[in-house]
Amino acid sequence: MITQRSNRFRIYPNAAQRQQLAVEFGNARFVCNLGLFARQQARLLHGRVDLGERVNRKTGEVRAVKTVDAGALDAAITQLSREPGYEFLSAGTRACLTQALIDQDKAFKNFFEGRAKFPKFKGRFDKQAVRYQLDQRQIGRTYAAGSLLKLPKLGALKVRWSRIPAGTPKMATVCKDASGRYFVAFGCEEFIKPLAPTGRTVGVDLGICDVAVTSDGYKSGNPRHQKAKLKHLKRQQRRLARMKKGSHRRNRQRIRVAKIHAHIAASRADFLHKTTTEIVKRADVIALEDLHVKGMVKNRHLARAISDVGMGELRRQIEYKAKWYGREAVVIDRWAPTSKTCSDCGHRAIKMPLTVRVWTCPACGAVHDRDVNAARNILRLAIESKQPEGIGLLRVEGTLNLPAKVAGIPGEARTVAEKLNHADRLDRAA
Repeated sequence: MITQRSNRFRIYPNAAQRQQLAVEFGNARFVCNLGLFARQQARLLHGRVDLGERVNRKTGEVRAVKTVDAGALDAAITQLSREPGYEFLSAGTRACLTQALIDQDKAFKNFFEGRAKFPKFKGRFDKQAVRYQLDQRQIGRTYAAGSLLKLPKLGALKVRWSRIPAGTPKMATVCKDASGRYFVAFGCEEFIKPLAPTGRTVGVDLGICDVAVTSDGYKSGNPRHQKAKLKHLKRQQRRLARMKKGSHRRNRQRIRVAKIHAHIAASRADFLHKTTTEIVKRADVIALEDLHVKGMVKNRHLARAISDVGMGELRRQIEYKAKWYGREAVVIDRWAPTSKTCSDCGHRAIKMPLTVRVWTCPACGAVHDRDVNAARNILRLAIESKQPEGIGLLRVEGTLNLPAKVAGIPGEARTVAEKLNHADRLDRAA
C-alpha cells in the first residue's frame, strides 16, 4: 500500500539555530495573531466573510462577499514589514509567514464546516511551530534520508534519525514543546508491504485493568503511566503554583513540570504503539467496540484512569495500521451488552458491576473472565455484521442474535470463530 507516512525526529539545534528559530516562532506567532484579529474584525462587520461566496436561501442567488483570506493578509504583511518598527518581520523566512496564513485559512474552513473549534490566539509559552517549504529543485542538496536536513536560514540540523524515511518530503515542520525540546516532522509517500495472512479473527475489549484484551485470551496489562508519576507530579505542580508569575524561577519550574508530562506522554505512546502493532499482527480481522470516551471521562471516579489508558488513540492506531498492513478493522455498536452476555449460550445477566471480574453463567454453567467474554461477544457481533446473506439470524428472547447455522453446536466450541468453522465443516460434509 502506498500511503503518506509522517515522520517525527528529535533535533538538537546549536545556539545560533535556536536564536533563529526563536525569531521564526515569534514572527509566525505575530502573523497568526494579527491575521486572526483582522478576520474577527471583518467577521463582526461583514458576517461570515471567510467563505468566498454567499448563497441567498430564498432566490438561490450566489454573490461574492469581501474576504479576508491568506492572499490579502500576505500582501498586508509584506507592506507592514516595510514600516518602521516592524523590521523584525524581515529577519525570518518569508515563506514561513505565508504558510502560517495558509494554515490559518484551513483552520477557519474546518471551523465553518464543523470539523474543529474556532482558532485561538497563540501565546509565547504554548507549543511553537513553523513550517518550511523544501525546494524540490535543490532537494538533493538540502535533504538526504538518514544523513542530511538543511532548512532556510538554519543550515544543516543535527537530527536523531530513529528510522530511515522513504520518499522525499515537500514540507518540514519544526516545533518546540513546552519542555524545551525541538522536533522536526515531515511526510513522505511510502510503500508499506502488507503482512502475511494469518487466517484468524479477534475481538478486542478495551478496559482499565488491562488496556486491551482479545478474544483468544491475550491481555496487554496496564502500566498506568500517570499513576506511577502522580506523586512526583503533584509535588512539582504545588511548587509551581506558589511561585510568582513572570519570574525566572517559575519559568524553570514550569519546564520541570512540562518534562514530567512529556515523559508520561512518551511512555504512553510507546506502550500503545507496541500493543496495537502486536494486535494487528495477530489477526486478519480485528473487531472493536465503538466506545464514547468523551462521555466516559465524565465519571469523576474513573476519569483519570480512563484518560491514562488512551482508548481513543488505541482505536485510531489499530484502524490506520490495519489499512497499512492489509487487515480489516470492524467497529460494532457501543450499546451492545458485551460484558454481561454469556458468549457460549447467549444468556444475559441483569446486572454486572465493575467489581465482578469472573462470573459463572446461571444458564449453562460456563465460567467467564469478564474481559475475555466481552471480547468474544465483540467478535461475534462483528462476524454477524459481516456474515454472508445465506446465513440467517435466530432471534431468541432475552439473548443476543445467534447465526441460525451455529445454533445447536456443542458447548466445547467456545469461540465464535470455532463455531463458524464447525458450521462450515458440517456444510461441506453434507
